[in-house]
Amino acid sequence: MKLSVLMSVYYKENPIFFDKAFESIWFKQTVKPDQIVLVKDGFLTRELDEVINKWANILENILKIVSLPENRGLAYALSEGLHHCKYTYIARVDTDDINAPERFERQINFLNCHPDVDVVGTYLSEIDENGDIIKSDVKYPLHHEELFKFFSKRDPLAHPSVLFRKNFFIKAGSYSPDIPMGEDTLLWYQGFKNGCRFSNISYVGVFFRRTTNFYKRRANWKKSIILLKFRLCKINRDLNYGFKADIYAILYFLMSISPNWIKKIVYQYFR
Repeated sequence: MKLSVLMSVYYKENPIFFDKAFESIWFKQTVKPDQIVLVKDGFLTRELDEVINKWANILENILKIVSLPENRGLAYALSEGLHHCKYTYIARVDTDDINAPERFERQINFLNCHPDVDVVGTYLSEIDENGDIIKSDVKYPLHHEELFKFFSKRDPLAHPSVLFRKNFFIKAGSYSPDIPMGEDTLLWYQGFKNGCRFSNISYVGVFFRRTTNFYKRRANWKKSIILLKFRLCKINRDLNYGFKADIYAILYFLMSISPNWIKKIVYQYFR
C-alpha cells in the first residue's frame, strides 16, 4: 500500500524544527512516503519558505504544496490537504516533531495485518527545544475497547503519531474547525460515533516537541469553554460516558485555564 503524509505549516513555526521534521520523514525513514502534502496555512516567513524551497528541490514530485491565501487554522488546513492525499494510507506529521525511523513501516505493517482497524497511533517521547528527552515515553491504550473507554477522560491517540486508512474519513468525515484547539478530539468523536476501529502500537513513533509555547497555546478561555461544552453536551451524552466523564471534563477545563507552571506539573506527571 502507498503512503501519503499530511502536514500543515503556519508563520509562527520554527524553521529549524520544520527542517528536522522533514529529515525525519524522508532521509531517516525505513519506508519513505510516496507523497507528502504540505499545506501552507497563509503567509509564511522567509525562513520557512526557504525550508520549503529546499525540500521541494530534494523531493520534486513527491512534495505537493497547497497554499491557502490566509491563515485558517489547523483543522481547515488539514481538511484542505486531505483532498490532495492520493493514497490508501495517510500519516499525520507535525512540523516541529521528529519521527522515529521505523514509524511508517511499523504502522503500515500493523494495518496490513489488521484490516478491521481504521487508524493506528504510537507512543510518544517528549523532547525540549534542544532535542533532549524530557519524558521518555507517553503511553496510550492499545486496543479499540480500551481506547473507547479512555476517551471518556481524554484523547486516546496522539494526533501527530497517527496513520489512517483513507476509509476512516469516508466513515467519520473530515477535520472540522468547529472546536478550536480540539480538532483531533472532534475527529475521534466522529470516528467512534460512526463505527471506526482504533488502535495504538507499543512503539515510540514520535519525539514530540514540548516547548514553552506548548503551554501558551493552550491558555485560551474561550476555546477551553467551547471544548468543555462539547465534552459535556456531545461526547459524554452521545457515547454514554456518564457523570464520571463530566467530572474529568471539568477538571481538564480547570487545568487548561490554569497558570503555565501548573500545566507543566500536570503534563509531566499525568500525561
